[in-house]
Amino acid sequence: MPPPSTLPPTAPSEAPGSAVAEPPTRPSWGETLRVYLEPASLRMFALGFSAGLPLLLVLGTLSFRLREAGLDRTTIGYLSWVGLAYGFKWCWAPLVDRLPIPLLTRWFGRRRSWLLLSQALIMASLVGMALADPRTQLHLVVWCALAVAFASATQDIALDAFRIESADVRHQGALAATYQTGYRLAMIWAGAGVLWIAARAEVAPAAVAAAPGALYQQGAWTTAYLVMAASMLVGVLTVLFSHEPARVALSPAKNAADWLRGALIEPFADFLRRYGRQALLILALIGVYRISDVVMGIMANPFYVDMGYTKDEVAAVTKVFGVIMTLVGAFVGGALSLRLGVMRVLMLGAVLSAASNLLFAWLAGHGHDVTALILVISADNLSAGVASAAFIAYLSGLTNVRYSATQYALFSSMMLLAPKWLAGYSGAFVDAYDYPTFFIATACLGVPVLLLIWLATRLAPVERKA
Repeated sequence: MPPPSTLPPTAPSEAPGSAVAEPPTRPSWGETLRVYLEPASLRMFALGFSAGLPLLLVLGTLSFRLREAGLDRTTIGYLSWVGLAYGFKWCWAPLVDRLPIPLLTRWFGRRRSWLLLSQALIMASLVGMALADPRTQLHLVVWCALAVAFASATQDIALDAFRIESADVRHQGALAATYQTGYRLAMIWAGAGVLWIAARAEVAPAAVAAAPGALYQQGAWTTAYLVMAASMLVGVLTVLFSHEPARVALSPAKNAADWLRGALIEPFADFLRRYGRQALLILALIGVYRISDVVMGIMANPFYVDMGYTKDEVAAVTKVFGVIMTLVGAFVGGALSLRLGVMRVLMLGAVLSAASNLLFAWLAGHGHDVTALILVISADNLSAGVASAAFIAYLSGLTNVRYSATQYALFSSMMLLAPKWLAGYSGAFVDAYDYPTFFIATACLGVPVLLLIWLATRLAPVERKA
């Protein structure tokens, strides 16, 4: 596989914006599957684990922990705004793209130094979340969660650039699939694993109790979160034993103003120059593509608690089996993107993701029904895997390799900004109405996405020369 520096970023068949272009020759299924065993794909598997671990610990798993501790759903919904750190990572992405870290950059290179720094901060902040009791130290839990989110977003910036610079555009779908595999396995560990550890670390089996927070045991959650902090060593060791990707030559800055222009302004100006007015359509699609999943996801764990599902049931069904289904969807999405084109799979993923939310409304009427939960999780997570793999490939194809970290951070931030903001009101919505109405409303949020994909396919963006 040729290094990114040898590939013309604006080649007609691999232009960052030509997501709908068909490859000149279609690879065999053997060639398609072998790409997952290449060294770059295996590295992204391990680094995907490092990227996926923190997310649930400050969002989904944390919401389960807070609900068990007795916090109301409205408060839990507002606390999900911690995830907005991922939506604003483009603000400091130019620094990650260009600013060297004293000593670390000289020793490890530009991408690996930022990865190691962010991973160290994630580990330290997870220890803080482990030791703080949300019943009496909620402010400390929130501050540590913010630090985890900020460091995790920084890791994502460096990791996305690392991935984009490690392969050409045609292989980004495969890297996205292996990245998603590691990411989803980490979500099993940060979802099912942390619940399983917390359940086993309880002093005695929790009895049924009506008082809010009566089932909560701080010591069990401390143990679980400390194990999660140690699990970040997977990413640290992978970075230490990886090679820095070929560095793209950047024009030397003559002064501070020149540096700021190249680091902060030029990456965004480059995108606008290449796509012109079509950039607005692209940005709109990016901004709402995952909105139905993100908004619904904040209330998923409180929903499981309120429906009477135990930690073991939630861990086994939603965090293990569900993530396995997501992995299946990710590989299907990556393979279909390579063979059929990204835009077709984007449309398929959008339809399935919105429709699967309606199944949760159906589940709300079944009470405590594990079989029904399995069916709903199967459909929902399979859809999410297909959509995620195609969407990551689409975002990767939009970037210019000269500004890969900054531009990808802009795209992935926009993907989360509006959904995360809207998700903050999800708890208040459920308290005011009910779970079935909430799930139906989130499914309706996916309808505008279908129109935007159709327009993006009809007006396929053609990259403009700078």
